[in-house]
Amino acid sequence: MIYRFIITISTLITLTACGNVVVESLVNPTVTVGNSETTIPVDAVTEYPFQLSPQVPTTVNVAGTPIIEMMDWKELPVVPVEISQRSQDIYKLGQELHNNPYAFSVVGDCESSPSWFLGDFDRGNSYYSLGENIDLKLVIDAFHGSFERKNLAVGNGFNTASVLSPLWADPEYCLSVESPLECEVRLNHPSFVFILLGTNDIFNLDNFESNLRKILDSLVEQGILPILATKADDQEGGNTINAIISSLANEYDIPLWNFWRAVQPLPDRGLQSDGAHLTWAKNYFDDPKAMENAWPWRNLTALQVLDKVWRTLNISGY
Repeated sequence: MIYRFIITISTLITLTACGNVVVESLVNPTVTVGNSETTIPVDAVTEYPFQLSPQVPTTVNVAGTPIIEMMDWKELPVVPVEISQRSQDIYKLGQELHNNPYAFSVVGDCESSPSWFLGDFDRGNSYYSLGENIDLKLVIDAFHGSFERKNLAVGNGFNTASVLSPLWADPEYCLSVESPLECEVRLNHPSFVFILLGTNDIFNLDNFESNLRKILDSLVEQGILPILATKADDQEGGNTINAIISSLANEYDIPLWNFWRAVQPLPDRGLQSDGAHLTWAKNYFDDPKAMENAWPWRNLTALQVLDKVWRTLNISGY
């Protein structure tokens, strides 16, 4: 029993280690960015790579909820084609509750920290190059401050259970009764939350769906729009976790960022030799060599999803 425990902990450390790895009008709505007003032309709501409109077959569970079949989620677009009315209603509730329309949070493990995920977009133009994706500069400017801030629901080894447990909350910032998720929401008042979980849930797979439901229910009740993401790895086998994530995104009618699909054309599907960590390069989206690696694609497609959601909600008049 002790030997099995040591092996499990060693595997967990291997998976989670983060080292140096090799508005009102439908026409031209105006939003405030910083201290100035910026007009968003309607035609700026661009089409993104991988956007397909597949006819997705569904099955029905005993409660009558449509569930995406195991294989169908692989055909879903990286960036959602449409933002549902349900998502718009969640956002509208959040604005009534005074959530910050220019703030997002992140829930995830250490690879979801600003050192890896999106932080460069608060650090200045020298840290990234948008290339032909210059339209993303508007969403980068709008959410300035969210990209590099410390997320209290992000931590080494975090899984769905961790973010719900006060035992994992940072005592420097959080109340003793708060979970990391509750602490992050209280301090940031976000309108959107990227949920980047699953890799470290392989050791407690039976509780993954129920824990993820608790996270989603908590956010939705507070008018915070969750953005669920599939993961690049398949540590559990059979892509069971991605199927659950996709199914819940369908059930809750919230945005799905199908990151798994974005890395499929890359060498080794964007994964290092351990099959868990992503291949790294700087966020130079106009550098073909850099774009052979997974990290630039993760940051690019995350920006595209945020941009799609934000522009759609502003054009919808919320």
